[in-house]
Amino acid sequence: MDKQSTIIENSLKAIMDDKEFLPDLKAQTREQAYESLVSILTTPNHIHKSFLRVTMEDGTVERIPAFRVQHNDVLGPYKGGIRFHPSVTEDEVSDFSKLMTLKNALHEVPFGGGKGGLEINPRDYTVKELNLICKKYVQYFDDIIGPDKDIPAPDMGSGEREMDWMMAEYKTIHTGETYRNSFTGKSILNGGSHGRREATGKGVYFSFRYLMYNYARENEKWLAQNENVFADTAVKYAKKKMTMAIQGFGNLGSVAALEAYKCTYLQNKIVAVSDHNVMLYNEEGLDVPSLVEFANEHDGELPTEDDQLQEYDIKANIHDRDELLELDVDVLLLAALENQLHKDNMENIKAEIIIEGANKPIAEEADKYLSDKGVLIIPDILANAGGVIVSYFEWMQGRETQFMSEERVYERLFDKMKHTMDTILPQFFGDPFPLRQNCYIHAVTKLSTIMFKQGKLY
Repeated sequence: MDKQSTIIENSLKAIMDDKEFLPDLKAQTREQAYESLVSILTTPNHIHKSFLRVTMEDGTVERIPAFRVQHNDVLGPYKGGIRFHPSVTEDEVSDFSKLMTLKNALHEVPFGGGKGGLEINPRDYTVKELNLICKKYVQYFDDIIGPDKDIPAPDMGSGEREMDWMMAEYKTIHTGETYRNSFTGKSILNGGSHGRREATGKGVYFSFRYLMYNYARENEKWLAQNENVFADTAVKYAKKKMTMAIQGFGNLGSVAALEAYKCTYLQNKIVAVSDHNVMLYNEEGLDVPSLVEFANEHDGELPTEDDQLQEYDIKANIHDRDELLELDVDVLLLAALENQLHKDNMENIKAEIIIEGANKPIAEEADKYLSDKGVLIIPDILANAGGVIVSYFEWMQGRETQFMSEERVYERLFDKMKHTMDTILPQFFGDPFPLRQNCYIHAVTKLSTIMFKQGKLY
């Protein structure tokens, strides 16, 4: 059983004995409902798989594995990104689709959970070839996607360019039909929302800032009285100068790093960042704006040589990228790939606070080990929902053809994440479950209650 399914089943076990959960169900019918819920929530509704036939510029033909998994649509149309990466598999996409269902339920976004993937390294293809790949993806999955069916968005390896291409192909196929909200994460000129590109990174840092500054400070006395190791960590770091390391300096990591650098609420110093090539370290703190400037001018990559650092007046030491995870820092922000913390390195992790910017960056065994050790983990389901929340705003704006300012988008994003955290944090600090489990319990409770009311449990 995959990680999401295991946590879903554990969450259901935790709430089935609560008499306030589905109170109309008694005795045997309650046990039957539990079995039904486990079955429904741990399996997707549909798995779509194709091998795209794409002609390369040199005349050769490639067959590219492509997936679209639709997990659950009880809350609304399926919603989830399309990942372009050589590690994409059916199981991975299926697992991510479950996380999307739960994330939308947690943050009260009226979408179901879906996910897509292409087993490619986009760096290996020309712009013309990538354009054709995107068109082929829409052609192959045309009958299952659409503004009220399944609305894809960017994910790792894809962005607004790819969503523009895909929307254009959808429009070509569906002449005369609504098309602007068939995809989200598009460019502004093509009906995208202001702030969508930055939304995930901003939301990730906001979840950390809100917990450590707003919530921990406002509730300091109550937290100090709790016999809860996570409350102790929150109180300890709320007013302390913190060192931070950020793994991943792509769209998510660089935006979160810039938010942390500019933050006037918390005293957090970014001492290390890494990408797929290198780690840069400076115990006095890195010049994040200059690093962002460099990355923007060098295909999103960090400096790898001393002369590049000198050219941009960046003071840093160059290290192997994998050293970042085990640095002696207070906060570790994971904004790269999944399963970065695992059984082989979990005992070497020194950070006392970990923020999951990426999806599933901590393997199940490491998650339990670190939580039992008292490490405060802000999980992906809570932290990185900024993208899907602003995708919802974009979807609504596309339907209404009325668009919000960037400032208004961020106001609404932070209000929505604040509402979720104000709901979850009192439960988290008041009971023994880690924050991830609290988030899953809340999401599973909502999904279960709605499915029961819709008659889907029998």
